[in-house]
Amino acid sequence: MSREHLNYIGGEWVGSEHFAANLNPSDLADTVGLYASGSTDDVAQAVHAARRALPAWSGSGIQQRADALDGIGRELLARREELGTLLAREEGKTLPEAIGEVARAGNIFKFFAGECLRSGGELLPSVRPGIGVEITREPVGVVGLITPWNFPIAIPAWKIAPALAWGNCVVFKPADLVPGSAWALAEIIARAGLPAGTFNLVMGRGREVGQAIVDHPGIDAVSFTGSAAVGRQVAAACVARGAKVQLEMGGKNPQVVLDDADLGTAVELCVQSAFFSTGQRCTAASRLIVTEGIHDRFVAAMVERMRQLRVGHALATGTDIGPVVSASQLDQDLRYIELGLNEGAALAWGGQRLHGETEGHYLAPALFTETTSRMTLNREEVFGPVAGVIRVRDYDEALAVANDTSFGLSAGIATTSLKHATHFKRHAQAGMVMVNLPTAGVDYHVPFGGRKGSSYGPREQGRHAAEFYTTVKTAYTLA
Repeated sequence: MSREHLNYIGGEWVGSEHFAANLNPSDLADTVGLYASGSTDDVAQAVHAARRALPAWSGSGIQQRADALDGIGRELLARREELGTLLAREEGKTLPEAIGEVARAGNIFKFFAGECLRSGGELLPSVRPGIGVEITREPVGVVGLITPWNFPIAIPAWKIAPALAWGNCVVFKPADLVPGSAWALAEIIARAGLPAGTFNLVMGRGREVGQAIVDHPGIDAVSFTGSAAVGRQVAAACVARGAKVQLEMGGKNPQVVLDDADLGTAVELCVQSAFFSTGQRCTAASRLIVTEGIHDRFVAAMVERMRQLRVGHALATGTDIGPVVSASQLDQDLRYIELGLNEGAALAWGGQRLHGETEGHYLAPALFTETTSRMTLNREEVFGPVAGVIRVRDYDEALAVANDTSFGLSAGIATTSLKHATHFKRHAQAGMVMVNLPTAGVDYHVPFGGRKGSSYGPREQGRHAAEFYTTVKTAYTLA
């Protein structure tokens, strides 16, 4: 029998009428656990509990907050292999990637433990004699956090940690597809000594639990990571009732390869950007923009490198790429592969359904050539191990093609030219730019976010997270 995992509301583990099975995409016969499917009533109770806890937590001492967050971070780091195994089992990341994600979550909590002690303000003189001005930051209030399935512990960490660090109370809804890692994180937080109601977990479907969070008048701010279509709906609902909103909505990220690039470096970073984590990263590079002088050698080297990749069970030693997360996501990937062929792209390697020792959602990474920036394959986010090569004349055309997208999260360039690298960093229309590095892979202490259709509102992570999780107060005092 699989264990039932409950919601956490007002400091208590709360049962549910319905539970959903969490299946292992590497082995569909393996049920990770049963997880509560919450309701709008659960959200209402969680919001009520958070509002009751807000005065005490927002007025708590900075040492209390720092100690709590540091303890959460230390436990995550101490249990990284155990929790990494859970993550790989439920989401399909390879075990080394999953362990790394748990470590990242632990370091995020420890970073924000330090931020509790580094909070500051400004003292300014007024233009009027004898008056002082004090500028401080205060918690925004009760925040609703809605997270996706592709980073089931890191993204919750980089939303929850700053929210708590700056004195907010939290109502958290993880992705219903992979709730196991989020539940494990919630269980650690539940033992961290926070006042009851400071942190609440409500699992369940987005259209019910997520929508209830977005619509509830007791939620002061909503941070959402997910699809662009849903993100626009979240923004409209929050703006309509005056709630603060922060959105991260994916990307269609370019990786430019210039004639002067080191071929081995270019191939390796493109393979990592496009296919690792099964391409299921909003920072993945699915548009490989290659100048004509290196194009043919690059494609040949990419195919040779892809032949060496091992697709298999996420927990197996030597696996490079795990399964696609679900049957519906696999179907979406296969539809885009078929669409690419129908639009005239050439499939240079992969793209076929694979079968392993266990029944799972396995897909050989696909590399298309002879693609154009107008093809649907290069316009819409596939969110799978599928990449298209676009041949261009020179750097100027490469930059123009790179920016020819409605998204703007991450962009990369492979080159040995300081001139081109410097120009690209300035003129790539993306929130994050990588030079001779994969487009996916960012530090936990620096801002994360993009431009255009990728992001809306303040940045996540690092000190810049204060822009969302706090509000600014200006106070005047007559001396």
